[in-house]
Amino acid sequence: MTHETLTAVFGWMTVLNLGLLIFSTLMVLVLQDWAVRVHGRMFQMEPADVRKAYFKYLANYKVLTLVFCLMPWLALKLA
Repeated sequence: MTHETLTAVFGWMTVLNLGLLIFSTLMVLVLQDWAVRVHGRMFQMEPADVRKAYFKYLANYKVLTLVFCLMPWLALKLA
């Protein structure tokens, strides 16, 4: 794989993952009450715990996207 191909792959991977992160964040914000009720019943969790799980999911996804997508793309662009 060439340098340009790897740069393109990591670039598109970053765009797609950031898009999914933004979509997930918007869905959690817009549909929060409904989703908390559904997931609370599904997993026998309190509403506060479901909200914490949503926050943890979004935070972990953001960190993983930055570390495994954006940073390699940036390193390849600077190389």
